[in-house]
Amino acid sequence: MKVDTQRKIDRILGTPICRLLSLTNLFSSFTARKGSPSKILVILLSEMGSLVLAKPMFDHLRTKYPKAGIYGLCFERNKEFLEILNVMPAENIFTVRGEVLSELMLDTLRVTLKMRRERIDTVLDCELFSRISSIYSFLSGASIKVGFHPYTQEGLYRGNFINRPVLYNPYHHISEQFMNLAEAIESEQWPKVKRAGDGRAFEPPRITLSEMEKEQFFSRLRADHPQLFRKRLVLLYPSGGLVPIRAWPWEHFCALSEEFLKKGYAVGIIGMKGDGELANRIVSHCADENCVDLAGYTRSVRELMTLFHLASLLITNDGGPGHFAVMTPMPSIVLFGPETPALYGPLGDKCIKLYRALSCSPCVTAYNHRNSPCDGDNQCLKGITPEEVLSQAIRLLEPVKDQEIKK
Repeated sequence: MKVDTQRKIDRILGTPICRLLSLTNLFSSFTARKGSPSKILVILLSEMGSLVLAKPMFDHLRTKYPKAGIYGLCFERNKEFLEILNVMPAENIFTVRGEVLSELMLDTLRVTLKMRRERIDTVLDCELFSRISSIYSFLSGASIKVGFHPYTQEGLYRGNFINRPVLYNPYHHISEQFMNLAEAIESEQWPKVKRAGDGRAFEPPRITLSEMEKEQFFSRLRADHPQLFRKRLVLLYPSGGLVPIRAWPWEHFCALSEEFLKKGYAVGIIGMKGDGELANRIVSHCADENCVDLAGYTRSVRELMTLFHLASLLITNDGGPGHFAVMTPMPSIVLFGPETPALYGPLGDKCIKLYRALSCSPCVTAYNHRNSPCDGDNQCLKGITPEEVLSQAIRLLEPVKDQEIKK
C-alpha cells in the first residue's frame, strides 16, 4: 500500500474512529490500574530503523519490570528484525499485514482477539505518524495506555483515551523519547514525564552471526560475484524507501561510484527488489564489472547484515540500512535532509551523519504526517556534494593516508 494511500485512509477513517473511541471517556468512570504491569505490549508498526532506536527502551523495560512479559506488535514485514533484536520471545510478537486494506482489517480482528486473550494490561504506543496504532492501543483492552500526545501543541489527533500521555519533544532524540514512554507507566506527574536526560548516547545493539551462516552466504556471493572478494567493498543504498524525498540524487551516487572504482574499490548497490531499476541505472552508468547490482540479492535482513560484515563502508540515505549498519563492525555515512539526525540519527559513534539544514528543513515531521510540502526539489540533499561524501568516506576507509595528507 502506497504511503499516500495510507495517509488518506488514516485521515478519513482514523480520525472519526479515534473520536468515537474517545467518547468512552464520557460514559465510563474507569480508572487505570495502579502498580507494576504484568504484560507490556509495545506497538512499533512502521520502519525497522525505529526498532533499533527503541532497543534501549526495551532493555529498560526488562530491567525495571523483570517479572513482566514483553510483547510486540509490528507489520509482518518487520517481524524478522524484531526477532533479530531478541528483546522478547518470538511467540510474543503480534503482526498485521499493511499492504492491502482487506488484509489489514482481517488482521486487526485477529490481533485484537489475541491481545484480549493474552490479557495485556499495559500498552506503549511508539508511533507518531498514524492513528491506527492508537486504535490498537484501545482495542487491546489494556488499563494503562501510554502514547505520544500533543498536549497544548498542534499535532496529529490520536484520541483522548490515552491515559498516560507523553509530550512529544522535537528537540530530543527519538530513543530518549521512547525511554519517556517507559517511564510514564507509573508516573503521577503532569505532563507525565519530567525526566532529566543523562546526556549519554545509547550504545547500539550488536548482531551475532555464526561462522556457518556467514560462510553459506559468502559462498553464494563468491559464486555469483567473485570480483567483490578481490577488492575492498563499498555499499551504496540510493533508494528513499517509503519516503522518496529522502533520496540523494542518483546522479550523485553515479559520480561517487566512479570515484570509488577509480581508487580501486568494488561497489555494490543494495536495496529491495523494487529498487532494481534505480540500481541498474547506476551500474549501467559506471559500466564496470566491479560495480554490481545487489538490489534484492539478499533474501532477508539477516543476510543483508551478513553482507555488511564483508563490506568496508556503507553510504546510505536516511532509512533502515543506516540503523542496521551500527549493529555490525562496518562504519557508515548516512545522508539526512528532510529528516534530522538530531531526532533520528543512528546510535553509536561508527556513523557519520551528513546534514545540510535549510530554512525549510527538516520538513518531514510528526506534525505533518511525514507529508513533506517539498515539490521534489530536495535542495537539502542536493547540496551535499559527492566530493564532500567522498572526503568523509576516505577518512573512514583510509585513515592513515588521510592523516598524511593533512600533514
